[in-house]
Amino acid sequence: MTTFKSCTPLNMTKRDFVATFADVYEHSPWVAERTYELGLDEQDNQVEHLHHKMQTVLLKASKEQQLALINAHPDLAGRAAVNGELTAASTAEQAGAGIDQCTSEEFETFTNYNNSYKSRFNFPFIMAVKGANRFQILESFEMRLGNDSETEFATAIEEINKIALFRLRDM
Repeated sequence: MTTFKSCTPLNMTKRDFVATFADVYEHSPWVAERTYELGLDEQDNQVEHLHHKMQTVLLKASKEQQLALINAHPDLAGRAAVNGELTAASTAEQAGAGIDQCTSEEFETFTNYNNSYKSRFNFPFIMAVKGANRFQILESFEMRLGNDSETEFATAIEEINKIALFRLRDM
């Protein structure tokens, strides 16, 4: 188990907890709020334990809330990235995957995949890109475009939980 480097969740007020963990799940502070309301104990000072609790909150949420969280995520190599409008965490994650180094042709491919994906599934493509490169991401796009809607919805939630774990570990 990994202890947080920069905070001690157990000692936080609800306000501080939500402020600290609000964007672990992209623009969805309700996950942190509900996690806090479950009650915190000594184990919640461990990254993996708190992640499990937050993940459970997401998995028990309504489909509408889950879809809203999926839709809160930016396109990979999309307009928000190009315009510098991503959260700090999303910017770092995309840069770590080399997305900021795409050629104009690669950006065009990302744009085409993003558009095809959203047209097919009605939500953005989500992938935990930490540890991946832009070529692997493009391969994943291509492969996942063949999935059915239920599979992709479940995959999006799984990927969001992976992203959350990476973000918690960075804390």
